Amino acid sequence: MILEYNLQFFAKDGPGGEKTEPATSKKLRDARKEGQVAKSREIANGLGLLALFLVLKLWTGKMGAGFLETFSLIYNKIPEVGKLYGGVAPENEMMIMFRHAVIQIIIIIAPIFIIGFLVAFLSDLMQVKWFPTTKPLKPKFSKLDPIKGFKKIFSGNSIVELIKSLAKIFIITYMSYGYFKDKVTEIFWFYDVDLLTALGTLLKIVTDLGIRISVIYIIFALADYAYQKWKFNEDMKMTKQEVKEEYKNMEGDPLVKSRIRQKMMEASRRRMMQALPQADVVITNPTHYAVAIKYDPAQSDAPMVIAKGQDSLAAKIKEIARQNNVEIVENKPLARMLFANVEVGEMVPPELYQAVAEVLAFVYHLQGKV
Repeated sequence: MILEYNLQFFAKDGPGGEKTEPATSKKLRDARKEGQVAKSREIANGLGLLALFLVLKLWTGKMGAGFLETFSLIYNKIPEVGKLYGGVAPENEMMIMFRHAVIQIIIIIAPIFIIGFLVAFLSDLMQVKWFPTTKPLKPKFSKLDPIKGFKKIFSGNSIVELIKSLAKIFIITYMSYGYFKDKVTEIFWFYDVDLLTALGTLLKIVTDLGIRISVIYIIFALADYAYQKWKFNEDMKMTKQEVKEEYKNMEGDPLVKSRIRQKMMEASRRRMMQALPQADVVITNPTHYAVAIKYDPAQSDAPMVIAKGQDSLAAKIKEIARQNNVEIVENKPLARMLFANVEVGEMVPPELYQAVAEVLAFVYHLQGKV
């Protein structure tokens, strides 16, 4: 019996295998630029609701007094304006009074909108910090793909959102029913009290219920934020191959970097060899190290190392020195010290002045300069 099988079942998930590696800082930065962050809209909604009902509870008395005062002012002013103009108020005067009333109403309710805006802004700021970007606003034709849209409707994320919504509706409905059941007696009292008292009691019931709903909403929001953060981290995970490719793109191909270093070293060595004939002396080990020294009081305050090398490069330095009649002096301790502590193009450190000065004095004496 021959069993058929599909090799696609054994294929790797994405380039390089399964996404098991945490997202790199570069990928997270790129995602943030695209507007992809771990964020829960429920936090802004919950805090906004809580702020709204708290403001209503604390500001309602002042709002009501402001509305009554504005209404009384306009209502009392209409007859006065009518008397001034023979019993009929002109249209322009009525428009002035209307604008005044609208401005007063806006001033009265402005704290609600200001606090709502601040709460929404701060809730987003707490989640994703300050990083404005316009990329999410740019139109993308891929979003118009009906197949992708259909897949999103029946995706796992849609199912999770549906479960969250149903859970919120059930818990909020159950809590609201229990709260109103305890307030039935107060509601029936509305038939025996005046309108303002009834409205005040009704507003208190509504705001207290709203605050309770907001607290439940915030609890859901915190749980949703933890879920969104986990989901975002899972979505941002990378395969081992993706991590390698990103590192290669950021740091450069190791082979290319090695070749660049090699070219730079070769160029530096050529410059060093070209400057070697100008040296006053080459101090050697004698076989392992060679350091070329030049002293020009007009250019530097101290002798300068213009070339140095080890083993084969040291032999090359000595060969060029002989070809250009540069004195070669053997001084093992000084050669080691200079090679280990002074780079090409640097001046000799003060602690080696005495030893280098003795060598230069010896060379100058041989050349008849002193």
